Amino acid sequence: MRSRRAFVTLVTNADFALGARALIRSLKLSGTDADIVVLHTGGVNEADLAPLRARGARLIATDLLPTSDAFNATHARDALHGAAPFTKGEKPAFHTPLDNFAKLRLWQLSDYDRAVFLDADTLVLRPIDKLFDYPEFCAAPNVYEALGDFHRMNSGVFTARPDTATYEAMLARLDAPGAFWRRTDQTFLQVFFPDWHGLPVTCNTLQYVWFNLPDLWNWEQIRVLHFQYEKPWQDHAKADRLRPLIDLWHAYAGDGPVPDLSDLPHPS
Repeated sequence: MRSRRAFVTLVTNADFALGARALIRSLKLSGTDADIVVLHTGGVNEADLAPLRARGARLIATDLLPTSDAFNATHARDALHGAAPFTKGEKPAFHTPLDNFAKLRLWQLSDYDRAVFLDADTLVLRPIDKLFDYPEFCAAPNVYEALGDFHRMNSGVFTARPDTATYEAMLARLDAPGAFWRRTDQTFLQVFFPDWHGLPVTCNTLQYVWFNLPDLWNWEQIRVLHFQYEKPWQDHAKADRLRPLIDLWHAYAGDGPVPDLSDLPHPS
C-alpha cells in the first residue's frame, strides 16, 4: 500500500542515477515509511534505473517541460552559463540546466498529499520525515560562503503540496515572454514563492560549508548533506579538500556499512 507522503528526486542521466542510488539508500537507512519516488526522463537507460528500483524506489517516467523554443534556447547550457557564469565552483559536464525545470513535475504527483523534494546529489544522514508537516513552500538558504547567502534559497531540498492547479500556474509564469531564470528552477521557485519559509541549514547543508564556513559545520545536527557543484563520484580539483564527505558518500553508494557520524572528522 502506498503512502500519501513521498520523498521525490529527479534523474535525467546516468550520473544522477548514480547519485540517486546513494540517496535512496540513505533514505531507507533513515527509517522512513514514506514512498521514495524517482522522476526520470528519457535520458536514462533501464540499466541505470534498475538499481533504483531494486533499492525500493517507485520509478515514474516523465518528460521535460513543454517550454517554448525561445525559452529552451535561453536556458541551454552554453547560453545560460555564458549569461550567468558559475564563478564559485564547477558544474560538471553532465549538468544540463534546462533539465532542472522538470522538478516542477512534482506538483503533478496527485497520488500524494505531501512531498519533499531532494536533489539526487544529496544524502539523508538523519530522519527528516518531520518535513512533511512543514508548510508549502519551505527551503533552506543557499549558504556556503558567507552570511550574505542567507537571503537566497537553495532548491536542493524543499517541501511541497502536489496540486495540478499549482503546476499549471507555474508553467504559465515560467515561460513568459523574455523569461530568464538565472539559476533555473531555484530562481523561479524563489520568485513563485516569495514568502518561502526557511528550513534550518542543517536540512540542506552544502558541501562548501566544510571549507568556507567550518564553524557552521556540526555533524551532530546535519540532516541532509548536499554536494552542490562538483559531485562525489567525479574526479575534481576540490576532491582532496572534501575527502571526508566524498568517502561518506561512497559508503552510502555501496552495500556495506556506513560510518557513525560521531566518528567523522571535523573541518580543520
